[in-house]
Amino acid sequence: MAKVLIIDDNKTFCDALSDVIRDMGHDVTYSLSLEQGINESSSKEYDVVFLDVRLPDGNGLDVLPEIQETPSSPEVIIITGEGDPDGAELAIKSGAWDYLEKPSSLKEIRLPLTRALQYRQEKQSVKPPLALKRDKILGDSRLMKECFELLAQAADSRANVLITGETGTGKELFARAIHTNSPLAKKKFIVVDCASIPESLVESTLFGYKKGAFTGAHKGEDGLIKQADGGTLFLDEVGELPLPMQRAFLRVLQERHFRPLGAKEETKSNFRLLAATNQNLDQSVRRGQFREDLLFRLKAITIDLPPLRKRPEDIKQLISHYVTKLCETYRISVKQLSSEFLEILMRYDWPGNVRELINTLDRAIAAARSDNTLFSKHLPTHIRVYVARSSFKKEARAHENQRPDDIASESLPTIKDFRDALIKEGEKRYLKDLMSLTGGNLEEARKISGLGRARLYGLLKEHNISRTG
Repeated sequence: MAKVLIIDDNKTFCDALSDVIRDMGHDVTYSLSLEQGINESSSKEYDVVFLDVRLPDGNGLDVLPEIQETPSSPEVIIITGEGDPDGAELAIKSGAWDYLEKPSSLKEIRLPLTRALQYRQEKQSVKPPLALKRDKILGDSRLMKECFELLAQAADSRANVLITGETGTGKELFARAIHTNSPLAKKKFIVVDCASIPESLVESTLFGYKKGAFTGAHKGEDGLIKQADGGTLFLDEVGELPLPMQRAFLRVLQERHFRPLGAKEETKSNFRLLAATNQNLDQSVRRGQFREDLLFRLKAITIDLPPLRKRPEDIKQLISHYVTKLCETYRISVKQLSSEFLEILMRYDWPGNVRELINTLDRAIAAARSDNTLFSKHLPTHIRVYVARSSFKKEARAHENQRPDDIASESLPTIKDFRDALIKEGEKRYLKDLMSLTGGNLEEARKISGLGRARLYGLLKEHNISRTG
């Protein structure tokens, strides 16, 4: 007997669905609000949760990850009376078992529930996989755990794998981890950087050539495809592969045969293919820049690596690891981390992802020199400016979003007084952030703020703000 939780504000629907689930022999409970449902799912173990989208106190899709991370890790079936394609896509990408519109007959829900429970039972009966070798890949967030599960599946398979993600998310690290954890671990891992090979050299680089195949070919050389025979071939930035070569490479994937330049006979190479890209290859297909049949071949298994801004819970672990590692590299004592240093790094958006974080920490350590502690002033100016500006904008938005009923009408000031007070409060907040982020360096603060020296001094005095923020 399974345990099922329904989170829906329609009591009539909950009662009817509960009857169906009980008839199937399962135990069922329901909650009529999102808050109550979250408390219920976190305090008790459930196998399946039916989750409505539009609830009085929030959107069910927003808390889907939170429900999945509860101790029992239930399968979640989104069920809504107002479905839409974007919601369905978001639910499935977030790990929902299914996304259903409320059917006219509740019997239609039987099959999705049965399949979810069957999947859950089989998953729990499978022996846990051996510990993955995750060299240099850090993170224990839900999104990274999902990627590690796919990594384990890919390592245990010979299927082609496409790794997608923004620049700096660690696509090559994942490719190497797949190879390292696979039966081919002791074989060659050959990297092809498709973005760095001149178009005129792509064919000879991949396929190799015989002596005399072209001017300067004084001896023959195996191409990267042949070098990967028996091992793994990794096509990095595969979206940059020229169209003519896409067609030729598709044949290699299908036949495992190819003809080196200048050769009379074909040769063969039996390799495992991994590929990576920071492009949206589906869009490239629609633009005619990438072959659809090749894309189908590449993505037998797809691993979409999350950007760092979507897994902020991993940032502190990454900072601690790389600060320690960089200090060891430079043979210096490990730097301490001030609270404002960590706060700024946590609030930054990281468009360059983990790669940018590592470079930032490297630069901060260099700036700190003999200092024992890393402070905000050791960080690059553009990061401190970004955080200061975003903090100011956030406070301004909070004032804009304040509802009329939050303000007592009898205490309302004149519009002029209100405007002046708001400006002063904004100025004070900005100046405090400015002093904190520049470490009290007035010359740098003046450049960032655009204020003249006298005006900056005057405002600091007016708001009673010290140079230490």
